[in-house]
Amino acid sequence: MEGVEEEKIMAVEEGLSIEAAEATAHQISHDPWYQVGFVLTTGINSAYVLGYSGSIMVSLGWVAGAVGLVLAAAISLYANCLIARLHEVGGKRHIRYRDLAGHIYGRKMYALTWALQYINLFMINTGYIILAGQALKAVYVLYSNDGDLKLPYCIIIAGTVCALFAFGIPHLSALRVWLGFSTLFSFIYIIIAIVLSARDGIKSPPRDYNIPGSKESKIFTTIGACASLVFAYNTGMLPEIQATVKPPVIKNMEKALWFQFTIGGLPLYAVTFMGYWAYGSSTSGYLLNNVTGPVWVKTAANIAAFLQTVIALHIFASPMYEYLDTRYGRGKGDAFSFHNLSFRVFVRGGYLTVNTFVAALLPFLGDFMSLTGALSTFPLTFVLANHMYLMVKKNKMSSLQKAWHWLNVCGFSLLAAAATIAAVRLIVVDSRTYHLFADL
Repeated sequence: MEGVEEEKIMAVEEGLSIEAAEATAHQISHDPWYQVGFVLTTGINSAYVLGYSGSIMVSLGWVAGAVGLVLAAAISLYANCLIARLHEVGGKRHIRYRDLAGHIYGRKMYALTWALQYINLFMINTGYIILAGQALKAVYVLYSNDGDLKLPYCIIIAGTVCALFAFGIPHLSALRVWLGFSTLFSFIYIIIAIVLSARDGIKSPPRDYNIPGSKESKIFTTIGACASLVFAYNTGMLPEIQATVKPPVIKNMEKALWFQFTIGGLPLYAVTFMGYWAYGSSTSGYLLNNVTGPVWVKTAANIAAFLQTVIALHIFASPMYEYLDTRYGRGKGDAFSFHNLSFRVFVRGGYLTVNTFVAALLPFLGDFMSLTGALSTFPLTFVLANHMYLMVKKNKMSSLQKAWHWLNVCGFSLLAAAATIAAVRLIVVDSRTYHLFADL
């Protein structure tokens, strides 16, 4: 690969020397499992959690919503462990999702997987910029009602700050101390949202927990909420995250996954259930718009949500950055040399400019979560994971195990198709209700 020193990163696991299948400009085999666990936890406890009361619980209700969140976590842990165990196939470490798919299926599947992953990460990044813009707008509204600073302007500001952060963080492993800040910011807005929601719920009269809408719309919103359920837990970039972990790679990645889906998931449950309990079917798509309390407390929560979103976006943009840096950008030398820094400014700035434009154009956050889950999270995390595991391990499986994986492949394929239709319908309906560049 041009401009990149050919790296052979050796990892010793179970007595075997296993090298990365491809060169990369970013660091691999560098991080302890707990740092990777915090990367994963940062993803699931990002400011997106402030939207799950409205996008999941309002659409499903108490029983289906609570069961769905727990069931989605269990299924997601299982599917992600399958992917983690396929990290070393054919005597090579596959440090990108597309590399793994290409090794198993061939060049066409390599391209299709890359396209699905790009869509997934692009939509997630766009949603993060919408979230950051909403947080800024919420702070402004706390102090002024003149309406001069509209949501599209806030989204532009948010996109600019995200770009500035991306210029200074060369690769995923370099986040390090920022993961600590991210965890702190997450605790701030989650704790504030829980406390203020609980106070509002205690003071409020009985809430309405009925699922809103007509019979037809309830069907589509339920399907869309199922896509949001899987979106809540999955990154669509597990091999890229696993590439950063120190040997033994598979065992350490499984430790990180168990951390994510046990301790790491508790804040998500707490804020989602408390928000829905406090406001019922009137819960908004951004929980901090519902809560009442001291202005300075709400300001702190929104600023923390904004800052955490800037950090979390970098995680989900890192596969794109890695591809661009490896293929076109960084060679030898300091990551902050003039050449490498100017390359990041030009390329990452351009990528985030497109994200920011789409975010300002269609700022419908709940719809983005549904569409992202349908288009890419279902296929990448569930359909492909089970089928790839079948392809690699089929000679070691019983007939019952094969039937189980085929059931997952077929079932999640049907769910992906239904969820895509539901998500597109939601976006069309909202596009009719709200004009482009809407000030929601």
